Formats: sequence, structure tokens, C-alpha cells
Amino acid sequence: MASSPVPNPRRVPASASDSRIQSTARLSAEDKTRNEQAIRAAMDRLLSGDLPPGAKCGLKSLAEQAGVPRTGFYPKKNRDGTARPGPYQHLAAKFEQQLASLIAAGAVVDPRAAQIQRLKAENAGLRRRIADRDETIAEFTAFKTTAISRLAAQHDEIERLRRPGLEQSDNIRPLPARTTATIDPC
Repeated sequence: MASSPVPNPRRVPASASDSRIQSTARLSAEDKTRNEQAIRAAMDRLLSGDLPPGAKCGLKSLAEQAGVPRTGFYPKKNRDGTARPGPYQHLAAKFEQQLASLIAAGAVVDPRAAQIQRLKAENAGLRRRIADRDETIAEFTAFKTTAISRLAAQHDEIERLRRPGLEQSDNIRPLPARTTATIDPC
């Protein structure tokens, strides 16, 4: 009994509504040249800092901007297991090399990366300020504890000296009682 072929669930049929799906046919020389020109134009835009909102400066954005599949930037394997370069792998290497040289020169290619670096520096500064404030608070707390204990000791000493029945010695004399004098108005 012959059974009908079972469709592969991973393979999605190409439709006109999904622009990400490419046909499985090989690229013609004209298509490859057109794609390489689009990749070079996208490289220039991305390396000049013209990034779409929310995008990073990387191969994914390069592929999206050029309108080519990202898999073309990576090596492929033949059926016998040997590796062969991807059709645009040389452009990916050139893009990554130019990006690395711009970053090494200090150019801000990716505003997100610059924002991340700025926020990390700001975060480190805030952490230092918090540590300094915590240290200051600890110093003030120690000072307050010392001051309160000194005041308590002084208060205890004053109370001890005011107690009746304290032995009279040569250097301790009772204070005269306060008298309230009334002053007549003039």
C-alpha cells in the first residue's frame, strides 16, 4: 500500500505576503551583484550611524536594511560535510572589520552602545555617591551614639552630685538656694 508523501512541518511554503521567505533557487549573477550593492549601501548607512529605531549596528540590521537573508553572511556546508563560504560572507567580514576599527577609533556608530556606556558610567558614579553617603551616615551615627552616651554620663554625674547625704569633702560645697527676688517697677 503506497502512502502519500507527508509534508515537512518545518518547511513553510513561499507566499507573496511573507517577504522573508526566499525561493530555494540559486541566485543568478545579476541578483548576487544587486544584493551586494544593496549590502554595501546598507553598510555605509549603518557605519555612518543611520540606524533604524531600536536596531543595533550588526549583521542582523545589515541584512534587514539590504533586504537579503542573514544566512548569506555565514559559511555553508556542502552535502559531503565540507565547508564553503556564504555568498556574502566576505562583505560580513568587511563590515565587522570596519565596525571594529570605528569603535577602536572612538567613533560612536551605535547610539544604543553609547547610551549603555553612558548609563554604566552614570550608574558607577551613583554607586560611589551612595557608598560615600553610607560612610557619612555611619560616621554621624557613631558621633550621635558617642554624644548621647557622654550626655548620659554627664547627667548621671550631675544627679549623683545632687543627691542628699553625699559626704561633704573639702572641694565640694553645697550651692546656696535660689531666692526669687521681685523687682519693683520704677
